[in-house]
Amino acid sequence: MSPNSHCFPTGQTLLTVQQDIKAKLKHKYQHISEGIGHHGNQSLLKDIYTELYITEGGSGGLNNEHEVRQVEMASKKQTTQEKSIKCNDIFKPLPGQDKPIRTVLTKGIPGIGKTVSVQKVILDWAEGKANQDVHFMFPLPFRDLNLKKDQYSLMQLLSHYFSELKEIDSIEDGETKTVFIFDGLDECRLPLDFKNNEKCCDVTKPTSVDVLLTNLIEGNLLPSALLWITSRPAAANQIPPVDQVTEVRGFNDPQKEEYFRKKISDQNLANEIIKHMKTSRSLHIMCHMPVFCWISATVLQMMLKEAEKDEVPKTLTQMYSHFMLIQIIVKNRKYNKATETNPKELSQSDKEMILKLAKLAFQQLQKGNLIFYEEDLRECGLDVTEASEYSALCTEIFKVESGLYQEKVYSFLHLSIQEFLAAVHALESCLDKEENVFSPTSDEEKESIQLSDLHRRAVDQALKSENGHLDLFLRFLLGLSLESNQNLLRGLLTQTGSTTQTNEETVKRTVRYLSYKIEEESSPERIINLFHCLNELGSNSLVEDMETSLQSGTLS
Repeated sequence: MSPNSHCFPTGQTLLTVQQDIKAKLKHKYQHISEGIGHHGNQSLLKDIYTELYITEGGSGGLNNEHEVRQVEMASKKQTTQEKSIKCNDIFKPLPGQDKPIRTVLTKGIPGIGKTVSVQKVILDWAEGKANQDVHFMFPLPFRDLNLKKDQYSLMQLLSHYFSELKEIDSIEDGETKTVFIFDGLDECRLPLDFKNNEKCCDVTKPTSVDVLLTNLIEGNLLPSALLWITSRPAAANQIPPVDQVTEVRGFNDPQKEEYFRKKISDQNLANEIIKHMKTSRSLHIMCHMPVFCWISATVLQMMLKEAEKDEVPKTLTQMYSHFMLIQIIVKNRKYNKATETNPKELSQSDKEMILKLAKLAFQQLQKGNLIFYEEDLRECGLDVTEASEYSALCTEIFKVESGLYQEKVYSFLHLSIQEFLAAVHALESCLDKEENVFSPTSDEEKESIQLSDLHRRAVDQALKSENGHLDLFLRFLLGLSLESNQNLLRGLLTQTGSTTQTNEETVKRTVRYLSYKIEEESSPERIINLFHCLNELGSNSLVEDMETSLQSGTLS
């Protein structure tokens, strides 16, 4: 895609349709609400967009690391030799590449800015600022395509989302330059059966959406079209190799500071927050993710203003626990239900709501789902009315969105919030019913389990996971076992009445088990995550050992 070469489609009808689609996309994509579904303070994208660090990302092969570990690796890899790529230039061949690029895969962890990059490219095209040699851009998020059970031809499917196209019989004339944007491959629930799907070359032939997608991606259908696919790294192996792979790395260190200074108008407070974030290696690394910067800014702005400096979060678990409490306080103030005597007291309805969401979070995390539909909610005992009510009450935790065609899609605000709530569910099941959430048996036969045994099971499950999907969940689960963190969430968790001594004994046992696993484990990434777990448990002397190992190069 070249930024300034103007070339309009032939025929007045085509031009009119193009203008109508541009107007529709501009209206849809010009606003962004940071972190929040459709409830938040809407800002114009052009006012707050910061160019993200995007690089050429290798072969598009499978990367079996938890995505937060990849943030850590990315922070080391931002070197001067790497060529950064502007999102509007992703179809441009890099120096030394002769072959034209048809399909680009952009990888990046959840919350790193993939969807915002997509939004920026579409908006720049719709406003006439870039890629004016492209006649049509069709954003087709996987979360919408999942719901399409009927048979469609490619033209019918496009007309379903873009009714303006009904004026045109086909876009297959060799002259019309079309870009398809498939955002969120990791959210795809279609089989994408490249091996067995029938071949389809006709844009007017009805077939399943899965067959349309595999043939578009393979180039059998509309071979002249350009395709841009975004995905979490762990899901990128669902498609055959592509012409170009890019990777969104999020914020580099100067951009992290720039974010806090833009976000917080009081510059003294912004400086204090930046200083605090630098004191914790875990927190500073996580700030590569724009969404984590936003969560930290939300928490620290409130806590530093209210002079609660003794309690300022130093670990991930503390940060997310405070974030959860702040959201409930905000909700209760908004609906005039605040208990001024103790804002950390939860009403019974608050507690029920969060525990139901926590169960949903755990069950869907186990299945690898970041987005849910009505059938998923019903499986977890949530009805649609409740879910919509929760998303209206807790706009910063759980959200419901209408797809392009008004179907409801539910999700947690960010994968890390889902992982935190999943840990709350696992802990509460153990504290309240001594229940092991990892037990494969039916509800009637659930085995009873002590907390230290649950920790061992969770460590084993996390280490067994091929793509490390339980790594952050494990950090949160272990962090929540500390008495100080349980006190913070006392309105939510069952109080067992266990003594400080019992709690300390549980932590000691878990620290011993982690140390044993660290010695046994050979993967540096897994070892680093186990050290992060020790950090959540407050075992700082062992974490200092990791720093030494990292500096000496034995763990890099």
